[in-house]
Amino acid sequence: MKALERVLVADEVTKPLAALAMVLVVFLAVATVRAGDWPQFRGPNGNGVAEGNDYPLSWGREQNIKWKVDLPAPGAGSPIVSADRVFLASGSEDGRQRSLLCFDRGDGMLLWTQTVEFGEDTTHIKNPFGSTTPAADGQRVVVWHSSAGLYCYDYSGQRLWSRDLGEFRHIWGYGSSPIIYKDRVLLQTGPGARVFLTAIDLASGKTLWETDEAYTGDKNADDVGAWSTPVVAQVDGRPQIICAMSTRVCGYDLDDGDLLWWCDGLSGSRYDAVSSSPLIENGIGFAMADLRGPAMGFRLGGTGNVTTSNRLWHVEKRNPSSVGTGIMVGRYIYRPNSGPGTLECLDAETGESLWKSRAKDHWASMVLAGGHLYALSQRGTTIVFKPNPEEFELVAENELDGVTNATPAFSEGQIFIRTEEHLYCIDQ
Repeated sequence: MKALERVLVADEVTKPLAALAMVLVVFLAVATVRAGDWPQFRGPNGNGVAEGNDYPLSWGREQNIKWKVDLPAPGAGSPIVSADRVFLASGSEDGRQRSLLCFDRGDGMLLWTQTVEFGEDTTHIKNPFGSTTPAADGQRVVVWHSSAGLYCYDYSGQRLWSRDLGEFRHIWGYGSSPIIYKDRVLLQTGPGARVFLTAIDLASGKTLWETDEAYTGDKNADDVGAWSTPVVAQVDGRPQIICAMSTRVCGYDLDDGDLLWWCDGLSGSRYDAVSSSPLIENGIGFAMADLRGPAMGFRLGGTGNVTTSNRLWHVEKRNPSSVGTGIMVGRYIYRPNSGPGTLECLDAETGESLWKSRAKDHWASMVLAGGHLYALSQRGTTIVFKPNPEEFELVAENELDGVTNATPAFSEGQIFIRTEEHLYCIDQ
């Protein structure tokens, strides 16, 4: 069913004037993504690294909370921060309403809500609707509502364009998020009957290219899927799109979407499922399947199937489950494991596990900010520790009320955390 848009406004008479005034304010105040913004999933460069140093190390229910606001529904989608706005995706319990929420960064006031209505859909109880993260460029914000479509708005909440990209249904729901790179939106669609990577012109919403990913494995459709978000990285002196698909990691040409190379190794014995995003650092990549599937390290680049030439190591069994994405610091990988719940450090070049620390289950992705790693558990506990490959070095353990699977946003000394019921701004 094609999604129909419903804009929530207080007064139809004043709507045109208010909208014009807001557009003028945005046009004058915002030109591009500002330094210090957290404009998309895993930050400005898609690697989980925040700019700046003055981030809180400790907080609690009554400590260092600048504001706390109620949310209409739970969701795994993460907040983003752009031009004094905080954006967040949300969805009703049955998925018939899917929304983009815009909050004032200063006080948490809800500025506007854009909701699209959709028909019957399915997801998993642990992955409620509203599970993707928006992306913004300082003037426009894009949100993907899976089968309900891809939408682009200006900062006043006016719709600029929308796209129906097809139907994406899976018993575990959806989760891949759009990213913005220069003049285009990049989106890894699926899971569903058709899975593809696409580039869409940010200004007009027109498709620039689509590249299909055909599944060639032998698993049941319910046991196959990729919820990973793509990453743009410099490979051989030019930007490429790196995607973790259900059985392999692929490198694509940014201009035309051509599949340049791929590295096999993510197909598991029971599932072909990938949730976390690839990690890229100094020409080395790391990818990991979910549901205790394989993990591997590889070198970037080449042509065609580079499994034999580029794969550095491959661990097929005895891996933890992996929903959230870790951080690569130099040659070391720090990853949050969702079951059994641990924090772990690996050598990216060999795959050797250097240490593990018991923790609660982590579905959120990790963030590196001010020289510290932040790992948010499902129970609302954020563990802050040093990126030390020699040992686990705890700095702080911070409790909040509520359950969460969303990744925090870090911007200009503040941390924004979404739980099932609230959105928090944490400040010194």
